[in-house]
Amino acid sequence: MQWDLGSYERVAEQLLPAAEVAVARLAPRSGERVLDLGCGTGNAALLAAQNGARVTGIDPSPRLLGVGRDEAARRRLDVSFIRGDATALPFRDGSVDAIISVFGVIFAPDAAAAAAEMTRVLAPNGRLVLSAWLPGGAIAEQAKVRRDAVAAATNAPPAAPPFDWHDLGAVTELLAPHGFSVEMHDEVLAFTDSSPRSFDENERRNHPMWVAARAVLEPLGRWKAASDEALRVLTEGNEDPAAFRVSSRYVVMTGQKGK
Repeated sequence: MQWDLGSYERVAEQLLPAAEVAVARLAPRSGERVLDLGCGTGNAALLAAQNGARVTGIDPSPRLLGVGRDEAARRRLDVSFIRGDATALPFRDGSVDAIISVFGVIFAPDAAAAAAEMTRVLAPNGRLVLSAWLPGGAIAEQAKVRRDAVAAATNAPPAAPPFDWHDLGAVTELLAPHGFSVEMHDEVLAFTDSSPRSFDENERRNHPMWVAARAVLEPLGRWKAASDEALRVLTEGNEDPAAFRVSSRYVVMTGQKGK
């Protein structure tokens, strides 16, 4: 499974500020049953547990779940980490008070199925907080370089466009039939490093999707071209001439069931 590759925990460290924003929007209360959907290494799950919530993190990656368990044990936090995905949640109907997903559910292959499952497991008046990237920016562009290079190397058919989790109209159309009222708030996350090259090298070494891409591209002699192009995108998008800084825009969607 691709998300088990590399060292995603290093990438997750960069995403921690977004998890803090999302958890603040959720405002979990002591004793609440909270589900961190697509939890990865557990950024949001651990923060919610610090507020006293009873938290379960769910993710398809066994390795990342293990990282989350180890961190919860280190902090002496009571968080359950279980394997699963957004389209078939292993929970009873109405058994969850709140769901949070920090750049997690946006990767679900079937948005409609994920919406139906989230609705099913949420209790009446349950809450949702989801974050999604807005299109554009250097980080998104370097990811597109990777995807395009792999697609060209494998002669893959064009992928179906992902669901627009960043679009208020699309998300409202998805969730309103399930009884949700929806709001969105714009946010910005800064990715920083000592230089564009240092950030680029860390991405190649740690990000699971880049590790997977290298396994495909390097034997075909296409790795250097893709890497050079990604570095060019990051260098041109750099906002800090003395180091590296790229601002990535995202949204935090809040939803209330039954309102």
